[in-house]
Amino acid sequence: MLNIFFPRLCNGCQGRLLKHEELICTRCRHELPLACFHKFDDPFMLNLFYGRIPVNYATSLIHFQKKGITQELMHNLKYRKQEALSSFFGKWLGADLSEHSGFRSVDLVVPVPLDRKKLKQRGYNQVSGFGSELAKALQVPFREDVLIKESAATSQVFKKRVGRFESDALFKVQNQNELNQRHVLLVDDIVTTGATLEKCALELLKAKDVQLSIATIAVA
Repeated sequence: MLNIFFPRLCNGCQGRLLKHEELICTRCRHELPLACFHKFDDPFMLNLFYGRIPVNYATSLIHFQKKGITQELMHNLKYRKQEALSSFFGKWLGADLSEHSGFRSVDLVVPVPLDRKKLKQRGYNQVSGFGSELAKALQVPFREDVLIKESAATSQVFKKRVGRFESDALFKVQNQNELNQRHVLLVDDIVTTGATLEKCALELLKAKDVQLSIATIAVA
Protein backbone atom coordinates (compact mmCIF):
# COMPACT_ATOMS: atom_id res chain seq x y z
CA MET A 1 0.00 0.00 0.00
CA LEU A 2 2.82 2.39 0.91
CA ASN A 3 4.45 1.83 -2.47
CA ILE A 4 1.22 2.90 -4.19
CA PHE A 5 1.19 6.33 -2.58
CA PHE A 6 4.97 6.71 -2.30
CA PRO A 7 6.43 4.64 -5.16
CA ARG A 8 10.12 3.85 -5.21
CA LEU A 9 11.63 5.75 -8.14
CA CYS A 10 14.82 5.21 -10.11
CA ASN A 11 17.51 7.76 -9.30
CA GLY A 12 18.45 7.87 -12.95
CA CYS A 13 15.21 8.18 -14.95
CA GLN A 14 12.60 8.68 -12.19
CA GLY A 15 10.68 5.67 -13.44
CA ARG A 16 9.05 3.33 -10.93
CA LEU A 17 11.39 0.65 -9.64
CA LEU A 18 10.41 -2.99 -9.86
CA LYS A 19 10.32 -5.12 -6.73
CA HIS A 20 13.81 -6.59 -7.29
CA GLU A 21 15.43 -3.28 -8.25
CA GLU A 22 17.32 -1.05 -5.82
CA LEU A 23 17.86 2.71 -6.30
CA ILE A 24 18.60 2.41 -10.03
CA CYS A 25 16.45 0.55 -12.55
CA THR A 26 17.94 -2.24 -14.64
CA ARG A 27 17.73 -0.17 -17.84
CA CYS A 28 19.61 2.80 -16.36
CA ARG A 29 22.21 0.52 -14.81
CA HIS A 30 22.89 -1.06 -18.20
CA GLU A 31 23.14 2.37 -19.81
CA LEU A 32 25.71 3.69 -17.34
CA PRO A 33 29.02 4.49 -19.09
CA LEU A 34 31.33 2.26 -17.08
CA ALA A 35 34.99 3.22 -16.63
CA CYS A 36 36.36 0.32 -14.55
CA PHE A 37 39.98 1.01 -15.50
CA HIS A 38 41.11 -1.78 -13.13
CA LYS A 39 39.47 -4.41 -15.32
CA PHE A 40 41.41 -3.53 -18.45
CA ASP A 41 44.70 -2.26 -17.00
CA ASP A 42 43.72 1.10 -18.48
CA PRO A 43 46.25 3.74 -17.29
CA PHE A 44 43.88 6.71 -17.78
CA MET A 45 43.54 7.49 -14.07
CA LEU A 46 47.20 6.81 -13.35
CA ASN A 47 48.17 9.16 -16.16
CA LEU A 48 46.03 11.87 -14.58
CA PHE A 49 48.38 11.93 -11.59
CA TYR A 50 51.61 11.15 -13.42
CA GLY A 51 54.40 13.51 -12.36
CA ARG A 52 52.24 14.91 -9.56
CA ILE A 53 51.97 12.17 -6.93
CA PRO A 54 53.07 8.51 -6.82
CA VAL A 55 50.01 6.27 -7.19
CA ASN A 56 50.05 2.48 -7.20
CA TYR A 57 46.59 1.85 -8.62
CA ALA A 58 43.75 4.13 -9.64
CA THR A 59 40.25 3.43 -10.89
CA SER A 60 36.74 4.81 -11.19
CA LEU A 61 33.41 3.06 -11.63
CA ILE A 62 31.67 5.30 -14.18
CA HIS A 63 32.32 8.13 -16.61
CA PHE A 64 30.58 11.37 -15.67
CA GLN A 65 28.54 12.82 -18.53
CA LYS A 66 26.65 16.09 -18.35
CA LYS A 67 22.90 16.10 -18.99
CA GLY A 68 22.68 12.35 -18.64
CA ILE A 69 22.08 9.56 -16.17
CA THR A 70 25.41 10.01 -14.42
CA GLN A 71 24.82 13.71 -13.77
CA GLU A 72 21.39 12.93 -12.36
CA LEU A 73 22.82 10.24 -10.09
CA MET A 74 25.67 12.39 -8.80
CA HIS A 75 23.37 15.35 -8.18
CA ASN A 76 20.96 13.10 -6.30
CA LEU A 77 23.82 11.83 -4.17
CA LYS A 78 25.36 15.22 -3.38
CA TYR A 79 22.43 17.62 -3.30
CA ARG A 80 19.17 15.68 -2.99
CA LYS A 81 19.78 13.58 0.12
CA GLN A 82 20.08 10.27 -1.73
CA GLU A 83 22.89 9.09 0.55
CA ALA A 84 22.15 5.41 -0.14
CA LEU A 85 23.62 5.78 -3.63
CA SER A 86 27.06 6.08 -2.04
CA SER A 87 26.86 2.58 -0.55
CA PHE A 88 25.27 1.23 -3.74
CA PHE A 89 28.28 2.28 -5.81
CA GLY A 90 30.67 1.08 -3.11
CA LYS A 91 29.21 -2.43 -3.14
CA TRP A 92 29.35 -2.50 -6.93
CA LEU A 93 32.99 -1.44 -7.22
CA GLY A 94 34.01 -3.31 -4.08
CA ALA A 95 33.00 -6.64 -5.60
CA ASP A 96 35.47 -5.96 -8.42
CA LEU A 97 38.35 -4.65 -6.32
CA SER A 98 38.19 -7.61 -3.95
CA GLU A 99 39.30 -9.75 -6.90
CA HIS A 100 42.10 -7.42 -8.01
CA SER A 101 45.52 -8.40 -6.67
CA GLY A 102 46.75 -4.80 -6.47
CA PHE A 103 43.80 -3.45 -4.52
CA ARG A 104 43.78 -6.51 -2.24
CA SER A 105 47.05 -5.23 -0.77
CA VAL A 106 45.28 -2.12 0.59
CA ASP A 107 45.54 -1.77 4.40
CA LEU A 108 42.93 0.93 5.00
CA VAL A 109 40.46 3.15 3.18
CA VAL A 110 40.39 6.92 3.74
CA PRO A 111 37.76 9.28 2.25
CA VAL A 112 38.26 12.84 1.09
CA PRO A 113 36.67 14.77 3.99
CA LEU A 114 34.14 17.59 4.09
CA ASP A 115 34.69 20.61 6.28
CA ARG A 116 32.44 20.82 9.33
CA LYS A 117 30.18 23.52 7.91
CA LYS A 118 29.39 21.65 4.71
CA LEU A 119 29.01 18.36 6.60
CA LYS A 120 26.47 19.99 8.89
CA GLN A 121 24.55 21.49 5.96
CA ARG A 122 24.45 18.27 3.93
CA GLY A 123 24.12 15.93 6.89
CA TYR A 124 26.52 13.35 5.48
CA ASN A 125 29.73 12.95 3.50
CA GLN A 126 28.70 11.63 0.09
CA VAL A 127 31.87 9.52 -0.03
CA SER A 128 31.39 7.72 3.30
CA GLY A 129 29.09 4.94 2.14
CA PHE A 130 31.23 4.34 -0.94
CA GLY A 131 34.43 4.09 1.09
CA SER A 132 32.86 2.00 3.82
CA GLU A 133 31.62 -0.62 1.35
CA LEU A 134 35.00 -0.73 -0.40
CA ALA A 135 36.63 -1.34 2.98
CA LYS A 136 34.19 -4.16 3.74
CA ALA A 137 34.89 -5.79 0.39
CA LEU A 138 38.65 -5.53 0.94
CA GLN A 139 38.28 -6.54 4.62
CA VAL A 140 40.22 -3.55 5.93
CA PRO A 141 39.38 -0.60 8.23
CA PHE A 142 37.51 2.44 6.98
CA ARG A 143 39.00 5.53 8.67
CA GLU A 144 37.19 8.86 8.55
CA ASP A 145 39.33 10.23 11.39
CA VAL A 146 42.67 10.14 9.57
CA LEU A 147 42.24 13.01 7.12
CA ILE A 148 40.39 16.21 8.03
CA LYS A 149 39.53 19.38 6.16
CA GLU A 150 40.39 22.43 8.21
CA SER A 151 38.65 25.20 6.24
CA ALA A 152 35.82 25.61 3.79
CA ALA A 153 36.82 25.96 0.17
CA THR A 154 35.09 28.38 -2.13
CA SER A 155 33.00 26.78 -4.86
CA GLN A 156 35.24 24.98 -7.36
CA VAL A 157 32.63 24.37 -10.03
CA PHE A 158 33.68 27.18 -12.36
CA LYS A 159 37.36 27.36 -11.49
CA LYS A 160 40.17 26.34 -13.78
CA ARG A 161 42.74 23.82 -12.66
CA VAL A 162 45.16 26.37 -11.17
CA GLY A 163 42.35 28.08 -9.31
CA ARG A 164 41.17 24.80 -7.88
CA PHE A 165 44.57 23.91 -6.53
CA GLU A 166 44.98 27.33 -4.96
CA SER A 167 41.64 26.98 -3.15
CA ASP A 168 41.73 27.82 0.54
CA ALA A 169 40.91 24.23 1.50
CA LEU A 170 43.47 22.86 3.95
CA PHE A 171 43.76 19.14 4.55
CA LYS A 172 45.55 17.68 7.53
CA VAL A 173 46.44 14.17 8.65
CA GLN A 174 45.80 13.12 12.22
CA ASN A 175 47.72 10.23 13.79
CA GLN A 176 50.24 10.15 10.96
CA ASN A 177 52.14 7.25 12.52
CA GLU A 178 49.17 4.98 11.84
CA LEU A 179 49.86 5.40 8.12
CA ASN A 180 53.50 4.36 8.28
CA GLN A 181 54.27 1.46 5.95
CA ARG A 182 50.60 1.17 4.97
CA HIS A 183 48.90 0.96 1.60
CA VAL A 184 46.15 3.60 1.72
CA LEU A 185 43.17 3.71 -0.62
CA LEU A 186 42.02 7.33 -0.96
CA VAL A 187 38.42 7.63 -2.18
CA ASP A 188 36.25 10.45 -3.53
CA ASP A 189 32.97 10.85 -5.39
CA ILE A 190 34.23 12.36 -8.65
CA VAL A 191 37.60 13.28 -10.11
CA THR A 192 37.99 16.03 -12.68
CA THR A 193 41.43 17.64 -12.66
CA GLY A 194 42.53 15.60 -9.65
CA ALA A 195 43.47 18.74 -7.68
CA THR A 196 41.58 17.85 -4.49
CA LEU A 197 42.83 14.27 -4.48
CA GLU A 198 46.36 15.55 -5.10
CA LYS A 199 46.20 17.86 -2.09
CA CYS A 200 44.89 15.07 0.13
CA ALA A 201 47.48 12.64 -1.19
CA LEU A 202 50.37 15.02 -0.50
CA GLU A 203 49.37 15.03 3.16
CA LEU A 204 48.98 11.25 3.35
CA LEU A 205 52.33 10.74 1.64
CA LYS A 206 54.12 12.53 4.47
CA ALA A 207 53.87 9.29 6.43
CA LYS A 208 56.85 6.93 6.34
CA ASP A 209 56.92 4.43 3.45
CA VAL A 210 53.23 4.90 2.72
CA GLN A 211 51.79 3.65 -0.56
CA LEU A 212 48.77 5.25 -2.19
CA SER A 213 45.97 4.10 -4.47
CA ILE A 214 42.83 5.95 -5.55
CA ALA A 215 39.24 5.00 -6.30
CA THR A 216 36.29 7.24 -7.19
CA ILE A 217 32.67 6.76 -8.10
CA ALA A 218 32.99 8.82 -11.27
CA VAL A 219 35.58 10.41 -13.52
CA ALA A 220 34.89 13.48 -15.65
